[in-house]
Amino acid sequence: MPRQSISFTDPNDEWLKDQVDSKEYSSKSEVVNDLIRQARKQQVQIDWIRAKLENAEQSGFTADSKDEILAQSKSGING
Repeated sequence: MPRQSISFTDPNDEWLKDQVDSKEYSSKSEVVNDLIRQARKQQVQIDWIRAKLENAEQSGFTADSKDEILAQSKSGING
């Protein structure tokens, strides 16, 4: 696994230490890797939403109800 050297501000370092001290994670590296995984997953969702918005702007109006649109959106994000 590649190793990196990074610096943290004091408040961020304290927060990382707290996460490890609370036994939520076994190391600061594990916390950082989990945060990166979460950010990557969030980016996938953002990209999906952005693509849907771009498609919607290009397609014009819809006859679907707001409940149908919401259900379609939720199924796409969670599915």
